[in-house]
Amino acid sequence: MELRHLRHFVALAEEEHFGRAAERVFVVQQALSNSIRNLEDEVGVPLVLRTTRRVQLTPAGREFLIGARETLAQAAQTVERARRAARGEVGHLTVGFVSGLAFGGLPEIVRSFRELYPNVSVDLRELTAQEQEAALRGGQIELGLMLLPVRDPGFDSRPLWRQPLVAALPAGHPLARKRRLKVGDLAGERFVFFPRHLRATYFDQVMRWCAASGFTPNVVQEAIEIPTLLSLVAAGIGVFLPIEFFSRLALPGVVYRPLEDAPVVEIVAVWRREAGRDPTLRAFLTVAREALEKGEDK
Repeated sequence: MELRHLRHFVALAEEEHFGRAAERVFVVQQALSNSIRNLEDEVGVPLVLRTTRRVQLTPAGREFLIGARETLAQAAQTVERARRAARGEVGHLTVGFVSGLAFGGLPEIVRSFRELYPNVSVDLRELTAQEQEAALRGGQIELGLMLLPVRDPGFDSRPLWRQPLVAALPAGHPLARKRRLKVGDLAGERFVFFPRHLRATYFDQVMRWCAASGFTPNVVQEAIEIPTLLSLVAAGIGVFLPIEFFSRLALPGVVYRPLEDAPVVEIVAVWRREAGRDPTLRAFLTVAREALEKGEDK
């Protein structure tokens, strides 16, 4: 039994006339008549009573009409679900992110994506860049959001956002009186920073940048999380060089100053190369880029 047979039968039942039903489904009348006979042969009972003026359904035909309509509706829903999946409008996506993005970037992305794709389930997992790389290889996440690109031939990546570094200073620090700083101004300062093994790429970039200005940061205290590091700054233990969007964390005792010669850090999306055709992943990337660009315009 084919769906076209059901469509022909429903059209005939509703039009009660072979000629009008044939026109409705865009076939010749003889083809429609043959389709109904084939359907009756398969069902094994008469479904219609043929008269000179109109067509009437048998009791079996009336019952069959109910099921035919339900089947066609279900088929239409199934087709639409497949089309929506192909457009990335339904499904599931597991996204890893480095902790700092929770304070800038990630909320905008997730909010915009859920507004546009409410039927996609997004599972967020806070992971370091190294943990994201391992999770991508192991299939635990489909997409990673991290700072700086990953150099791996099995991954593809796309820059989403570019952010300069800023100086986070204790509120009473003499340098806080200036509106803008140069990195060389920090040469004699004590620093707080991440342990290198947690954010090696970021750590090394900052160290190279400072070395180009003639000094190596004197890191006197390490911490894992951004809020902890900023709390150490507020306590006067040292200065910190976060990415600009962390300046949204208005902690008492911390001031932020732009750096004239600051390097720009990329926030990138990373995924396994073979997953690049997934429509849900592509939709998320598009929304992420647009959401972050809107944030920059504000």
